[in-house]
Amino acid sequence: MSERSLAGRVAIVTGANHGIGAAAAVALAELGADVAVSYLRVASVPDPRRPDEYDVQRQQTADRTTVAVEAAGGRAVAVEADLADPMTPRRLFDEVEAALGPVQILVNNASGWRKDTFVPTTPDRFDRATEGVSAATFETQFLVDARAGALLIAELARRQIGRGADWGRIISLTSGGPGGFPGEASYGAAKAALENYTMTAAVELAPHGITANVVYPPVTDTGWITDDVRRFVADSDDHHHVAAPEDVAEVIAWLCTDAARLVTGNVVRLR
Repeated sequence: MSERSLAGRVAIVTGANHGIGAAAAVALAELGADVAVSYLRVASVPDPRRPDEYDVQRQQTADRTTVAVEAAGGRAVAVEADLADPMTPRRLFDEVEAALGPVQILVNNASGWRKDTFVPTTPDRFDRATEGVSAATFETQFLVDARAGALLIAELARRQIGRGADWGRIISLTSGGPGGFPGEASYGAAKAALENYTMTAAVELAPHGITANVVYPPVTDTGWITDDVRRFVADSDDHHHVAAPEDVAEVIAWLCTDAARLVTGNVVRLR
């Protein structure tokens, strides 16, 4: 990729305070983009006895991402955004554009991840808690992954078309897809919906110079990988690597460059 090929571009990366989102924010900045780091302090709290401590951790990791973006050469702003609120996408774009300028790149990375299944057993084979599919698990997942993703795409489209722009990039993150996701039913279903929204955007927004693709990462070490997971990957015919977030971020950043101008309407599976 050419050095600083995204200079002058502005990106929003949701869920960018850690993992793949944080790595994507830095990768875009390394190519010259200015990046808004979207995060949420109050989400699923691992230890409900310490919610305030968890909030501080979320704020600190978002701040670290903005520091890393600036160290990579981009301007940065951290924006707390509750994507379960349907009014958030417009407010997020307003705040980012006031700070950095018109947004041309959207990376839908945030997830309301909640592990539900039709046959709950606790813990699962990777020692993670499970719960049965319910209205609550559906809403946690779909409001963030599916509805917010669609509204963010719609907001980018509305603004880009309104100002007569002829260049834009949409990257959505998925996992599982239309084949189902046993053990994480609502997660897989919400991601399948996000895939479909992104594929529709690829067709409808092509006349406006906007490409839209989905990245399906391999098993990625964002802090949850155990020896059991590594053995599972090693024995799998479908999974080949345990990737680092930076490996996935490199592909996301490339899809945002002019070198990828003919790549649209694809689910890019990484293994």
